[in-house]
Amino acid sequence: MAPLKKIKVKEASDSQPTPEVELNEENKKPFQTDGQLAVDVFENESDFVVMAAIAGVSSKDVEIQIDKDMLVIKGCRPNPENNGSKNYFYQECYWGAFSRKIILPEDIDSSLSKAEFNKGVLMIRFPKNPNQDRKGISIKES
Repeated sequence: MAPLKKIKVKEASDSQPTPEVELNEENKKPFQTDGQLAVDVFENESDFVVMAAIAGVSSKDVEIQIDKDMLVIKGCRPNPENNGSKNYFYQECYWGAFSRKIILPEDIDSSLSKAEFNKGVLMIRFPKNPNQDRKGISIKES
């Protein structure tokens, strides 16, 4: 398994310091997996788009990688109330490391991809490659 990258969380916008979170082999429990980032994946006439709501982090705390036909989004969302025991009534928010892998279609140009992070929403656009040859396959009846 590849070593985990260290991720540092910057100060929150309300001027209250947020604890630094460093992920490494020592503080990651055995068999613990990252949370899965929820995404919307769609296309329009010109682009293939991946959109994710990632509240509680800044764009500096999100890593985006493209490896051949795979898009990987990684990050860490620190728990702002990480101070001892709590008696939860509901616990639906995910705190900690998250990641998501998405297989990219063949008819895009990943070298021209652009990512924007605005008000907690990550939007990654991949322009479609209009020069991509699409071939039909004829069906022969027997």
